[in-house]
Amino acid sequence: MKTKRALFFRLGVILFLIAVSAIMMVIGRGHTVYFDSKKMEYEGKTYESPYRIDVYVKGERVARLKAGERGMTTWIGQNFKMELEITQIKGGEKAVSSHSIKLPYNMDGIIINLPAYLAGLPEAAYLEQFVPAVVVEETEEVPVIDEFEIGTGE
Repeated sequence: MKTKRALFFRLGVILFLIAVSAIMMVIGRGHTVYFDSKKMEYEGKTYESPYRIDVYVKGERVARLKAGERGMTTWIGQNFKMELEITQIKGGEKAVSSHSIKLPYNMDGIIINLPAYLAGLPEAAYLEQFVPAVVVEETEEVPVIDEFEIGTGE
């Protein structure tokens, strides 16, 4: 009787730990979110970038982007919230708007193209995974000079 009770208790603890770790995996997932303010072409139409976009996350400005620039922030969780302060032309009025985006769980680095997002394009158009560019250094081959021709086969 005592062994069955201990077995149920142990199984309960194991199931509880598995449930907590699954919840923490979803809730505590960290993302690096990049903001692009670059013009984008989608289905033959060009979406121009505004003069300036200020990105606020949790009340703090994390990026001040002019056309062609990129900013970034980190976010924990799946529901990303930001406020955008958009200036269409230099010296123009600022328009402020709040936005919420569901971040994909399977991506660490996420790029949001703000002009495409603001134009209301589908997620596939404005959201992509950040892939760092691999820098390959070319090494110049230095010829080996053997004045006595030892080991050259000649």
